[in-house]
Amino acid sequence: MKNLLPMLLFSGLFLTACNQNKEAASEPAAPVIPVQVAYVETKPLSDFIELNAVSSYLQKSYVKANINGYVQFSNAQPGKEVSGHTILFTLITKEAKAIGNAVNQLDPGFKFSGISKIRAEQSGFITQVNHQQGDYVQDGEALAAISNRNSLVFLLDLPYELRSVVDQNKNIELILPDGEKLKGTLGGAMPSVDSAAQTQRIIIRVKPPHTIPEGLIAKVRITKTAKSNAQTLPKSAVLANETEDEFWVMKLINDSTAVKVPVKKGMENSQSIEIIDPIFNSKDRIITTGNYGIADTAKVKVDK
Repeated sequence: MKNLLPMLLFSGLFLTACNQNKEAASEPAAPVIPVQVAYVETKPLSDFIELNAVSSYLQKSYVKANINGYVQFSNAQPGKEVSGHTILFTLITKEAKAIGNAVNQLDPGFKFSGISKIRAEQSGFITQVNHQQGDYVQDGEALAAISNRNSLVFLLDLPYELRSVVDQNKNIELILPDGEKLKGTLGGAMPSVDSAAQTQRIIIRVKPPHTIPEGLIAKVRITKTAKSNAQTLPKSAVLANETEDEFWVMKLINDSTAVKVPVKKGMENSQSIEIIDPIFNSKDRIITTGNYGIADTAKVKVDK
């Protein structure tokens, strides 16, 4: 009996240790997640909004008939560039067309013509032609319209609550549909607001290297805030909860372990997010790919 009790205790301890070893062996190893990383950058960062603006020529002149008569000759075509005082139309009165030649044949010294030459009042390009050769026109009727090339602007319908933001943007970038970028400057605002949309029309002046058609829609980038030395990370590095009131990143503490680090973010654009707090080291590795849905502490493998 004295030897039996120690043997039973030893057997119990042995069986317990065996069971623990089996349980430990049956637990699966933590998965290793392949990830990609990036480093914190300190660089200029700006937060901007994009709005639409439409091209327009503010200065237009109309070539008008100064007599009643027929269009005898036309030198006007849409899109044609003209200089001031260029002859665009020749008009002849109905009477001159009927009897002018006969009168001149009877008395060449009379010099009866009944012909009027209509000239462009300013330089520009023709945007509209209303009459062609042979048409009958009345005195004061518009024959064509000329737009002043130097009067090109883009008109931006700006939500009034952003007025103070626009005042900070003396220089504005416009992006045309084909990707071309133009530099613009603020040229003033119309003294009225659309009562329904609560937008105010802003004039943006540009000097394009070529002719811009009227009615072209361009994207206007307006900077809301800007910093010259913001601490930034790629947008994919910053994660958020469902209500988007908590933000964090996954930071590598060694080559195989990543931990969750809460962050306070600032402004952002389409590529980058400003990290206000904490201040990271320039050598800190932050996960940008493979970080979604992983544990607060995770085993990882950095893809190179």
